Amino acid sequence: MDQILYDVKDRVAVITLNRPEAANAQTMELLDDLDAAWSRAAGDDGVRVVVLKANGKHFSSGHDIKGGGPVPDKITLEHIYGIESRRYLEYTLRWRNVPKPSIAAVQGKCIAGGLMLCWPCDLIVAAENAQFSDPVVHMGIGGVEYHGHTWELGPRKAKEILFTGRPVTADEAEKVGMVNRVVPLDELETTAMELAGQIAQMHPFALRQAKRAVNQTLDVQGFYAAIQAVFDVHQTGHGNALSDGGFPVLMRLDGMKDKLKSR
Repeated sequence: MDQILYDVKDRVAVITLNRPEAANAQTMELLDDLDAAWSRAAGDDGVRVVVLKANGKHFSSGHDIKGGGPVPDKITLEHIYGIESRRYLEYTLRWRNVPKPSIAAVQGKCIAGGLMLCWPCDLIVAAENAQFSDPVVHMGIGGVEYHGHTWELGPRKAKEILFTGRPVTADEAEKVGMVNRVVPLDELETTAMELAGQIAQMHPFALRQAKRAVNQTLDVQGFYAAIQAVFDVHQTGHGNALSDGGFPVLMRLDGMKDKLKSR
């Protein structure tokens, strides 16, 4: 079964995470297919808006630790850095800068790497049951690779969710401006598509310029430089784990994901 579905209707490209049996945990293949779908939407002149959604109860439980592709006999920081700089940092920044408005529709759990799928989108519509979290401090790492936390939540709320690992509710996320709208679960897709349809009526070049203006303003304020710098901070967590003899603590987070699959 395809892990990513792609459809275009009424000038809106709909990209769907389609691994519900694993709470849409992200394998390397899924991320590659997702990047291809984003590129397809970006290059299609008939598409004016992109909607990212997910099948199943949960938007995404994050990176699939067991589905990382071929593993060398000896895992080195260079190996980890190479994988993550491409599939986590490069992909995420590219999706953020696709020159068309994008909307994420989020339900259920959105954990760690799941944030790296919705945060690059321009707008987020959340179901009332949505919860956003980054519990990777449990793994000895200071946060996921794409450090949108401070920009999305503000410094103190960002520190709180990182220090405690607790989830941010949809209502909390709306209050701090991370989420645009909170709606009942059964209205999530309809609301996202109606919003996309409204935006698709606007002039495509003006939409592109409006998005560029906001993103450029964030970059002038330091967003791009901070994302790059904190990615390297993230890698020190891997370095520390390697110096301790491996990643047994990863299974703690993987166990959390196994519980989601059964719910």
